[in-house]
Amino acid sequence: MLTQEKTATILNRHVANWNVLFVKLHNYHWYVKGVNFFKLHEKFEELYNEAAEHIDEIAERLLTLNGEPVATMKEYLEIATIKEASGEKKSEDMVRALSQDFDTLSAELNQDIEDLEELGDEGTADMLIAVRQSVEKHNWMLRSFLGE
Repeated sequence: MLTQEKTATILNRHVANWNVLFVKLHNYHWYVKGVNFFKLHEKFEELYNEAAEHIDEIAERLLTLNGEPVATMKEYLEIATIKEASGEKKSEDMVRALSQDFDTLSAELNQDIEDLEELGDEGTADMLIAVRQSVEKHNWMLRSFLGE
């Protein structure tokens, strides 16, 4: 696979994942209930706002590299490794699902950063390193919320 194609594949997967996560976070933001409502309602909003920033930054990086970011829900769902919300009702289940999603993102980011560095694309690797740091921090907080 050519360098530009490999980079486009990596970045489009991240665009897709963050878009699916963006929708999932809205779902959780709207449907969370219980004693942790105020904390989680706010946290989910913070996370979907950050997801929107990641989406834009990654898509714009792809455009800068003469790539074409995926831009439809159909494409997101076909490419994403993150799954849509599946009717989680308990706040702990929502947090656990997000933590698992962040585990997936972290693993993919680790591999993608390594691959991009091997391709000589330090700029894109650096961008994804910043995303990974944020994902890792949020995941630590989610696991702490769960007492794990």
